[in-house]
Order: sequence, then C-alpha cells, then structure tokens
Amino acid sequence: MSLVRQRIEPGIEVLRLDRPETRNAFDRALLAELIAALETLAGDQDLRALIFSTTDTIALSAGADVSEVLSVEQGVARMAAFSALYEAIEAFPAPTIAVCVGNVIGAGAELAVGCDLRVGGDNLKIGWVGARLGVPVGPARLVPVVGVARAKELLFTGRVLGMEVAERFGLLHRTAPADQAEAVALGLAGEIAGNSLPGVRALKAMVAEAQGSAERVRQENRGLEHWQQHGSGLPQGG
Repeated sequence: MSLVRQRIEPGIEVLRLDRPETRNAFDRALLAELIAALETLAGDQDLRALIFSTTDTIALSAGADVSEVLSVEQGVARMAAFSALYEAIEAFPAPTIAVCVGNVIGAGAELAVGCDLRVGGDNLKIGWVGARLGVPVGPARLVPVVGVARAKELLFTGRVLGMEVAERFGLLHRTAPADQAEAVALGLAGEIAGNSLPGVRALKAMVAEAQGSAERVRQENRGLEHWQQHGSGLPQGG
C-alpha cells in the first residue's frame, strides 16, 4: 500500500502519499489506490473536506514514476489512470486541500492545482516541467489559478518556485514551516467544516460550472492520452 488514509472528525479525510523512497512518484499502484479512494469518498455525504498530504515532508509528489518498467500498453493504461485521477479530483464534491511540501513537480503540481486550496511549506519546490519532455499538460488547471500570462511563463520555462514566490503568484492560500503545513491544512479544513455542508458543496459546484473547468480537464486529458498512444509518451522504465 502506498496511500495512508485517516478520518478526522467532523467530516475531514486525509490521504497521505507514502512512497518516500521515490518522493511519492506516481506509479500504477499509487494511481489505482488514489482513484479508488476518491471514488469511495465522493459518495460520502458526510465528508466536508479532503486533504492530500504526505507521510514525509520531502515531497507531496515528484511526478510520474518514469523508472517504472512498462509495456507500451501499460504505459497507455497508466496515462489513462492519470486522466481518471485528474477528472476525479475536478469532480470531487467536497472542497479539497493540497499540502504542498518539498517536491511538488509535474503530476504532483497538477494534483496540487487541481485542488481547491493549497497550503505551502517553507521547503516547497513546485514546478510544471512538462515542456522538458513535451508533455501536453498544465493549462487546464494552472491558468485559472495564476492567469494566462503567468501560466505561460511557468509552463514554457519549467521554472521551479519556492514558497514565497508561489504565494506571491497566488498559488498558495496559507504557508507554514514544512513540518507544520499539514496542521495548517487541517485548521483550514476545520474552518470549512464549520460551515453549512450543502452550502459549501453547492458553492463549489457553482464555481466549477462558471469556470467550465470540467470540460477543460477532459479536453486536456484527451490530448495527454493521444500523446501517450501516438507521440513520444512518458518514459517507461528509465
């Protein structure tokens, strides 16, 4: 198991990625665990907030596990799993919070900006590095958070940001020392949990509809899967 789940009352769930030896890089097993957890939790009518965190402040996630040895078919299936994860986060009915500590790179950064809110630790290194491999991913989630001009800079250059710059760019809602970031996220979740559950969920749905975010995510996912099937694709085993 690469995912640790903890339920904190009232109505707060924490999902902690637990592959510290790979800086929580996403392999097929971790993707499957996350998707299954999200599917279960999406049906929990009592859930008020969901936190994505880590068992080790070295990283929320350093991105896709490109060392994972895969066949061509398995590589395509893994990309489809990334698409499923991104869509599940986008469609999740309760507010989501990402604890952004250590490496938050590539798919890790996608997870972070896919969440509604983010808490950054002082050891944060966050970046969208898809341009280095030609990965067509990032605009669907990043543009609404930082704006078109800033997103272009970050996507085209692959620039990695520390906590202070990430906060200045509007990526972070709270900051803290790395070892306290999850506690701050829990405090933020507690503020949300103290409000009307149906009211907060309705507001989240309204914001998503106003942005048209679900369709943007689906369109980007189609491009990602086509690139994996017919383009260079992510490395599969080094």
